[in-house]
Amino acid sequence: MTLQEIHRLAQQGEGLKIEFKKKAAFPEKIVREIIALANTEGGHLLIGVDDDGTVSGQKFIEEEVFVMEKAIAELILPKLNYQLSVLKINAKKGVAVFHIEKSEHRPHFLLEGNRKKAFIRAADQSLHASKEIWEILRQGKKQKDIIFTYREKEDILMKALAQKGTITLSEYCSVANLPRILASKTLVRLVLANVLKIIPRETEDLYCLKE
Repeated sequence: MTLQEIHRLAQQGEGLKIEFKKKAAFPEKIVREIIALANTEGGHLLIGVDDDGTVSGQKFIEEEVFVMEKAIAELILPKLNYQLSVLKINAKKGVAVFHIEKSEHRPHFLLEGNRKKAFIRAADQSLHASKEIWEILRQGKKQKDIIFTYREKEDILMKALAQKGTITLSEYCSVANLPRILASKTLVRLVLANVLKIIPRETEDLYCLKE
């Protein structure tokens, strides 16, 4: 990757596939961004770029890279593959670009204590993945046709979506009088079947009909 290409990436601003960090402070938090990119559509993490997209560089960029590579190796499961470019912008400062593909081994996660925490990308944010998103990531790796039958619970869901446009898992449980586990499985199956689209949110995910 050339410096010109890095400037082009930076000019796009942070978004679904791009994240900027001035330096590798708190690498245990930065790996969440890398996990989110790998679990969603892939993308680039740039170290040495300001929030506004200024490619200002970072002193001792090799040390920043060492810290990040150590964190990636030790904190992310399963093992994550990536490509790395390190370029000098002047005698003292450099920029590092971690290129992350959409992973075939998703969901990748961060192990905190006994908890597995996966993250996904939504616009320019990295969000904690709900149980439903985790299942969609896990099952979505397998290319297979999802067969389902429209029954009363699916009919209630479609009517609710026709009226409101979107629905949460809690709302679906309420309108269809379903236990949470059954409502969850129904929504996941319909997302995998390309009938519904899931919209990740910090609070509770939204579901809508897929266009």
